[in-house]
Amino acid sequence: MKRANSETHLVARSGWLRAAIFGADDGVVSTGSLIVGVASASVPQHQVLVAGIAALVAGAMSMAAGEYVSVSSQSDVEKADLARESKELAANPQAELKELAEIYVGRGLEPTLAQEVARQLMAKDALSAHARDELGISKTQRARPVQAAMASAASFTVGAIPPLAMVLLAPAAWLTPAVAAASLVFLVALGAVGAKIGGAPVLRATLRVALWGSLALAVTAGIGRAFGAVG
Repeated sequence: MKRANSETHLVARSGWLRAAIFGADDGVVSTGSLIVGVASASVPQHQVLVAGIAALVAGAMSMAAGEYVSVSSQSDVEKADLARESKELAANPQAELKELAEIYVGRGLEPTLAQEVARQLMAKDALSAHARDELGISKTQRARPVQAAMASAASFTVGAIPPLAMVLLAPAAWLTPAVAAASLVFLVALGAVGAKIGGAPVLRATLRVALWGSLALAVTAGIGRAFGAVG
């Protein structure tokens, strides 16, 4: 049964939200920039499409692999710390009780109250109490490699779709500006949605992604145009 005064905190979303937003941003910027760069080099439209599809597939797989390895490393560290803490609890529970009480004293509790709080928490679940208050590991922030990898790959794919769709829909003469515009619009929308979900200022988030997206598109367009002129 749900408690009447239960609250939903935004920090519980931080793990999957970070991976999802980062993946979608990367999907838009990298795929859109690559398409703009290739298109600016006066490459035939069907070749631009092939390059865009390759960028989507390679990028999604790279994001999934990178996120999985990165978060797995974090998970390994957490597991090692928990295993070490579990051994210490089994070997010397009184010392661990004192250590936990001292943490609570440092946070403002009276020594007697801190001792009682530590005792009660350890009686219920000693490892969880030490994981949370000594190691800073909580259930809402535990590393989840598979979840992070899947979120990154899926969000990268979602982000890559708008610029890739413009290759199919836009006339060849308008391909570069159409892809750039679609990429920037999606980036701004993504920044706004991410800020809203995460409880951050919307304007600052949208300006941030628009600025870096515009820079990436401009640089790759310039490089593509330069190589196209040389060719």
